[in-house]
Amino acid sequence: MTTTLTTKDTPVTAERGNAAARARRLRGLGMALLGWTVALLIFFPIFWMIVTGFKTEAEAIAEPSLIFTPTLESYAEVQERADYVKFAWNSVVVAFGSTLLALLIAIPSAYSMAFLPTRRTKGTLLWMLSTKMLPPVGVLVPIYLLFRDLGLLDTLTGLTIVYMLMNLPIVVWMLYTFFKDLPRDILEAGRMDGASTLQEIGYLLLPLTLPGIASTGLLSVILSWNESFWSLNLTTSQAAPLTAYIASFSSPEGLFWAKLSAASTMAIAPILVFGWLTQKQMVRGLTFGAVK
Repeated sequence: MTTTLTTKDTPVTAERGNAAARARRLRGLGMALLGWTVALLIFFPIFWMIVTGFKTEAEAIAEPSLIFTPTLESYAEVQERADYVKFAWNSVVVAFGSTLLALLIAIPSAYSMAFLPTRRTKGTLLWMLSTKMLPPVGVLVPIYLLFRDLGLLDTLTGLTIVYMLMNLPIVVWMLYTFFKDLPRDILEAGRMDGASTLQEIGYLLLPLTLPGIASTGLLSVILSWNESFWSLNLTTSQAAPLTAYIASFSSPEGLFWAKLSAASTMAIAPILVFGWLTQKQMVRGLTFGAVK
């Protein structure tokens, strides 16, 4: 009797399994379509900007169309008007310099908060995060006056310091979460072997949390590269990065869409390539410690 019941129930069980599998496939297909739709919506403005850069000004302001004769006229005029290499070099120096400074300050700070916490640690972290809620224009005047008196206006040093301070709260918070996930037993074993604090950080902490540190640094570079408020207000010509380079193509006569699109494409191209090359490291770092 048991065999008969099992035989009769087998088609029903198989049908239910097939229905569940079809439902999972449909859900997976729906999520894939949703993901591609969102990705296309996000990427479309970038695509249209790149396309517009290869049009003439007349075609750029005409009815939107993907049928046109590509030309490098706008790119040539952009390069004649301003030295792209100079602006790009300023962006590289400021983005990577501010990231390096932020990491040098944030690593020991996050280490002390993660492994040597006090009653004020949580409050300090919340205070650091709260500084990101203040609009930059709220501290523009005092920073501008300080930079004027210290001779840091329109200098790479001054802009690097500002960008470092701007990203420092995020860098500390991210490193703190990565360090917090590291087992304390590893550091305690190092202390038992006679390792100093610097040796713990250099030989134990950094190698074990390298993916998290790398992703934090990459995010800081991207945020610094795209920052425009401080570059427009604290620089004029000598230390101006690519964000100021783009803004220079907005004139009282109006917006020249083809030239502005060409300049914007040249400005975002390096960071897009950099992000594409390092996407695996960033994803790996951001998911570091997520699975125990």
